[in-house]
Amino acid sequence: MTDLINRPRRLRSTAGIRSMVRETRLSAEDFVYPIFVVPGIKIKSPIASLPGQYHLSSDMAVEMAREAYMLGIPAVLLFGLPEYKDSKGSSAWDPKSPVQRAMVAIKKALPELTVIGDVCLCEYTDHGHCGLLRGHEVDNDSTLELLAKVAVSQAEAGADIIAPSDMMDGRVDAIRQALDASQFTERAIMAYSAKYSSAYYGPFRDAADSAPKFGDRRGYQMDPANAREALREVELDIAEGADIVMVKPALAYLDIIRRVYESFDVPIAAYNVSGEYAMVKAAAEKGWIDEKKIVLETLTGIRRAGADMILTYHALDAVRWLNEK
Repeated sequence: MTDLINRPRRLRSTAGIRSMVRETRLSAEDFVYPIFVVPGIKIKSPIASLPGQYHLSSDMAVEMAREAYMLGIPAVLLFGLPEYKDSKGSSAWDPKSPVQRAMVAIKKALPELTVIGDVCLCEYTDHGHCGLLRGHEVDNDSTLELLAKVAVSQAEAGADIIAPSDMMDGRVDAIRQALDASQFTERAIMAYSAKYSSAYYGPFRDAADSAPKFGDRRGYQMDPANAREALREVELDIAEGADIVMVKPALAYLDIIRRVYESFDVPIAAYNVSGEYAMVKAAAEKGWIDEKKIVLETLTGIRRAGADMILTYHALDAVRWLNEK
């Protein structure tokens, strides 16, 4: 038998050696935890489509943010269900809306925790689309002014990072100009740069009451078949002033994360979205998969593809599991 000089298995022989040569590592600092904020006080209501997640009043959002912070998670991302909706989504920039109230409360209680504000209008419009309508179409340019108002409102409430998720052309530039004009030059922008029109958003739209009342979002979110277009979107957002770019969803778009990683020298976020989370939860409940192993493998894959940070509903559980090692 021929002697084998190269034996890759030598570096897999023990847990200690495997740890020493591991290329990709997960830690609490890799995660951003999404939180859904609702009107009221002392509300913690389970979200049926996202097991383990809750609708939280601003006071309870502080407690959830504190839990994340104590686990070492550096940031939370806030979504809101408003008290009222209209055609413009004006509650999105109302300083008394749940998101703004939660931002103020979280920054007061946990000043070192990074607070990220999702900037979009779909949760706040009575039609469920992400911008101002002209007939049955979203008017891109008229929407930009409204998005800028939301961004400034969130910055005033204490948001450290503004994260536009609407996919309007030119929104990063409009938001950057508005923030700078309002003396928020230090506030960063995390752009949902390559946000695809995906079937993986279903549970989120239920949780955020943001499903469009007619039509769909394929006219402004990206076609899942396109990869080169994602690079163009990222390039445009960077040119307009984006500090961080995002790929959403993550799991079905690992190739896009990798292409962005190889093409641009900016921090990359990836959103492990609601459908990805809910499928794991459903299969785990049936006993068909090992939830802990599946989650950690999935999150490792997203990091391995090139993501610097992962927005995930698994964040709290993932950190606890990592701490068990």
